[in-house]
Amino acid sequence: MAEKILRTEYSEEMQKSYMNYSMSVITARAIPDARDGLKPVQRRVLYDMSQLHLDHDKPHRKSARIVGDTMGKYHPHGDSSIYDTLVVMSQEFKKGMALVDGHGNFGSIEGDGAAAMRYTEARLEKFAQEVYLKDLDKTVNFVPNYDETEKEPEVLPVRVPNLLVNGAEGIAVGMSTSIPTHNLGEVVDVVQAYIDDPAAPTEELMEYLPGPDFPTGGIIANKSELPQIYETGVGKIKLRGRFEVELGKRKVDKDKLIITEIPYTMIGAGINKFLVDVADLVESKKLTDVVDISNQSNKDGIRIVLELRKDADIDRIKNILYKKTKLEDTFGVNMLAVANGRPETLSLKQIIEHHVDFQFELATRKYTTLLEREREKSEVQEGLIKACDVIDLIIEILRGSKNREQVKKCLVDGVTEGIRFKGKSSEKAAQKLHFSEKQAAAILDMRLYKLIGLEIEALQADYAETMKNIAIYEDILNNYDSMAEVIMKELDQIKKEYGTKRRTVIENAEEVVYEEKKMEEMEVTFLMDRFGYMRTIDKSAYERNKEAANAENKYVFNCMNTDKICIFTDNGKMHSIKVADIPLVRFRDKGTPADNLSNYDRAQERMLYVAPLASVKENTLLFVTAASMGKLVSGAEVDVAKRTIVSTKLAEEDSLIFVGSADEMEQVVFQSEGGYFLRFQKQDISAMKKTSIGVRGMKLAEGDKLDHAYLLESRQEYTITYHDKPYVLNRIKLSKRDSKGTKPRI
Repeated sequence: MAEKILRTEYSEEMQKSYMNYSMSVITARAIPDARDGLKPVQRRVLYDMSQLHLDHDKPHRKSARIVGDTMGKYHPHGDSSIYDTLVVMSQEFKKGMALVDGHGNFGSIEGDGAAAMRYTEARLEKFAQEVYLKDLDKTVNFVPNYDETEKEPEVLPVRVPNLLVNGAEGIAVGMSTSIPTHNLGEVVDVVQAYIDDPAAPTEELMEYLPGPDFPTGGIIANKSELPQIYETGVGKIKLRGRFEVELGKRKVDKDKLIITEIPYTMIGAGINKFLVDVADLVESKKLTDVVDISNQSNKDGIRIVLELRKDADIDRIKNILYKKTKLEDTFGVNMLAVANGRPETLSLKQIIEHHVDFQFELATRKYTTLLEREREKSEVQEGLIKACDVIDLIIEILRGSKNREQVKKCLVDGVTEGIRFKGKSSEKAAQKLHFSEKQAAAILDMRLYKLIGLEIEALQADYAETMKNIAIYEDILNNYDSMAEVIMKELDQIKKEYGTKRRTVIENAEEVVYEEKKMEEMEVTFLMDRFGYMRTIDKSAYERNKEAANAENKYVFNCMNTDKICIFTDNGKMHSIKVADIPLVRFRDKGTPADNLSNYDRAQERMLYVAPLASVKENTLLFVTAASMGKLVSGAEVDVAKRTIVSTKLAEEDSLIFVGSADEMEQVVFQSEGGYFLRFQKQDISAMKKTSIGVRGMKLAEGDKLDHAYLLESRQEYTITYHDKPYVLNRIKLSKRDSKGTKPRI
């Protein structure tokens, strides 16, 4: 086969291909359909389970069997996504109504994952069978699967708005969906209200559906904002956990604050994170009234117990927990779904409108199919009743005919040629017969016992019932109100059998007010030894032990306890630590490693300069690198809220060798590993931003690099030890920046 090369603009081809990919992800993977509220993978798993006859009253089947069958027939996108879907549809703490009945370890509300698919088993819930898969053959289109070897439903005939009942979440290309769960009974009520009055505004519909109902319960604290969210399809819902207070019955018993319901956003790892956050608040003395915390949650529900001190201020504790932990959180709403083949952000009313239109479409197809079947049935019944009236003639035709086809032609067209009759009157009567093809086939297949009187009466009763059904179905199909009544009756049955009480309380809660007690501002002394252990001590303790403190520590300075400590390292980073986070201890107590209080990692970096932020931001800093690049930077540039920032830009394979405060200094000395020294005026180095690399300070020989840099005052001698001998830096010849320097003769 000859190659066919298409010449096209690369950018156009990329744009076209990416758009095709994006639309595929949006419509066929991540975003649910507005009609049945299901993503393709969810729809395929449910359909496959129905094809495997995994009914609610049948035994469970291995999850691996379901996943493999779904992947092989309908969803060739990997087993993990299919199994994850199966697991989520079985988790009652994630879905308003579970669709799959899982047997085995299907995960927990605390974030434990499900067991491997080879260990777990599943089957359909009765709710899924009755509400999602019923009348599948009568109501929806079937389309070819990915390799056109099987047929799959384009959409499932879901009889409730699944978008609302079970919610949805998914991330596509450039868009995402996040729809909260709702109470089934309230959803049924609001659908019925819309059918009664399609012009009803959102506020009126919300009388039936006041807001989301999360499986974890909790409290929705911004009731006043819900109408706007339902009107636009986007917004934020403020969620809170719910408390119970258990007072100690005896004097020795402690009062307990028990969290019985959590925000929906906290399920999974959020519960353990909450426990850690509470422990941190206790440790940092912000939650002093809590003496113990324990997670006593089990399969019966959430129970997180906080033991309190005597006479604890419970309202204050609640406010702190709401303000400082995920016990108060927001659920971002973005009600995006695929409507009429396009992704669209829908309001509450639009979701219900799409659902109701879909229900009328399903009902039309269902009752059209049923009507056709009843008409076919009535045709056959009419023929059999008519045949009973002329049964003697039909028996004569049967006895006088040579084959089945001859009898059939006589019954349908009155053709009597070749048939032996007892008399001319019988032949004339036979010529007048005009049964339909179906009636003739039914007469030929009829058994003799059907000629019994009671059987004939039963046939006539069945015919009357069939004609009654035809009248009912025609009325449903031709009358909007009749069809609406049928839909609403089905909804009533669903609500009666599967409806549950609302779990989430909706209210306009007051904004949490919590003012942290201001720390009493005081001056302390910061100490850090050569191993990086840091601590703060009372200033008076330092004065009493000044000599020992200076001898034993690398960094010693006074600072305010409201300040921060800045640590500059050789890889160009600056780590900051709140002084309040550094233990205030006695002089002889051991400090805490910097690694434990900040992002500093002693295995990866080396400290060059440590100073309080109050001092740093009011001074100018000198940065010098091993490649002899230097610059002056305003300390105010590193005054940011982040715990770790890049304090200077470094060239590739370069590193810092010196950082220091330069405001009161006049000269700079560079020392190279090759033994060269260069002294020049500080103003020769340019003042730059921290994002610049700097200017060259000293010309280095090939393979040489800077070992150290010094800042000098011109009026003060500065002596170092060089080759085990004292060397006065002030006596080095004063040169210009970017010179080679001199090598001392020692």
